[in-house]
Amino acid sequence: MYQHDNMKQKLTGLSQRYVAALRKYLRLGPHAGLQPAQGLGRRAVALGLETLDLARIHEQALAILKLSTSQNGLIKRVKRAEIFFTEAITPIVETHRAARQSKIDLNRLNATLSRRTAELAVTNRQLQRGIVRRKSVEAALKISGVHYSRLLKDSLQLQEGLRQLTHEVLAAQENERKKISRELQDEIAQTLLGINVRLVSLKQEARSNTKGLKNEIASTQRLVVESAKSVRRVARQYAKL
Repeated sequence: MYQHDNMKQKLTGLSQRYVAALRKYLRLGPHAGLQPAQGLGRRAVALGLETLDLARIHEQALAILKLSTSQNGLIKRVKRAEIFFTEAITPIVETHRAARQSKIDLNRLNATLSRRTAELAVTNRQLQRGIVRRKSVEAALKISGVHYSRLLKDSLQLQEGLRQLTHEVLAAQENERKKISRELQDEIAQTLLGINVRLVSLKQEARSNTKGLKNEIASTQRLVVESAKSVRRVARQYAKL
């Protein structure tokens, strides 16, 4: 209620100021300035008045000043009053124009914001897909890491097994070499011993039996030949190891 009365008082004060300014403007004639009309318009804007509200104030002022187009000689004054009114509503018109421009700018801003929001939504979706892909890759790498770790462990075990097997094979080969060497030595020793026995026998028989000596020599030669073959055979077996 208080605000309504306060607004009513302000409108009454604006109407009175409008009548006084219009009266002065008409009295001064063509030399009068329009700054007071602009001031009234700005005051109307401050009070939140629209063009129609200010038009009512203007009509009341015309009635108070007793200006009517039906009276002879007053047409020029009425037209000047219209100029005053046109100037007075200029701030309201400019406010409306600014409001329209603001609305246009706001609509443009909203459109830009909507476009940016849509772009952001697309970017967010792409980011989410990227996060999902990254998690999948991380999971795959983790699985691969476990798999390769297991493979590495198996490979190390296989290498150790192969190293042990190689050691066993080399040891077996070495044992086989030693065995063949011993056999070769025994066989050569036996052959040489046989040859030595034959030679001793030949030495004794050479004194009395020449024919028997020839047979013993031939037998000894055969023994030497067989011993040489045996030595070559064992040597070839030893070389294959």
